[in-house]
Amino acid sequence: MTDRFPIIIVQVSDLHLGSQYHIPSLATRVVDEINELAPDAVVVTGDLTDMGFRQEFKAAKRLLSRIRVSRMMVLPGNHDARNVGDMHFEELFGARSNEIAFDGVRIVGLDSSEPDLDTGRVGRERYRWIEERFSEPEEFKIAALHHHLLPVPGTGRERNIVHDAGDLLRVLTNCGCDMVLCGHKHVPNVWRLEEMVVVNAGTACTYRLRGKAKACYNIVEIHESRVKVVLKRPFDAPEVVADFPRATRTVEVPRRAAVSRTEEG
Repeated sequence: MTDRFPIIIVQVSDLHLGSQYHIPSLATRVVDEINELAPDAVVVTGDLTDMGFRQEFKAAKRLLSRIRVSRMMVLPGNHDARNVGDMHFEELFGARSNEIAFDGVRIVGLDSSEPDLDTGRVGRERYRWIEERFSEPEEFKIAALHHHLLPVPGTGRERNIVHDAGDLLRVLTNCGCDMVLCGHKHVPNVWRLEEMVVVNAGTACTYRLRGKAKACYNIVEIHESRVKVVLKRPFDAPEVVADFPRATRTVEVPRRAAVSRTEEG
């Protein structure tokens, strides 16, 4: 792990460019605040667009390109998977599942979207890849995806949780995953599940809000012995919503993650 602490990661989600509810002035303010913060990495957890149209993706590209950061992960959401939007996403932002590793931190991004569906799925075909990427015990491990992995309070009837959430949670906990970043429900929330923390982001710059929620994004501070999750509403002061000690554990990677293709037959 690096001697330079804290490591700062910003999570932005649910921009919905092209929607009547998108607020350009808030989007600009979020970009300005992120640039002022100068984080080590930015993770965008999906729903860049409203309908998956090319012009919406191009507008999202222009907006996100204004963020001055050397490491940015952009993941698709269910709205981005509409109207064959994955084609435009891949052309403008690259692979739908990817990773970033730096200073003892590894962020693994998972595409949970399904074409033209609001529901989400990661799929067992990617579990081995997750296990391989999270095989280093000393790293701080973060998984990121659009759909919420656990139900979020204050969001009404549950209907769009990741279909294989139980199996995915087992994979992540077995790998010693420290944190999961999710979006989708437009309501910020933090769950502590054993030694793993699941962090949901609200919508960063739209009026698509539930109850008394306001547009917001998350700031994750990784210190040498602690981790903080900070809720940031544009124009408002930051609010610490979680502060917990970093887990100290030795992770045993499941045996099947180390099996070669030859051994599998």
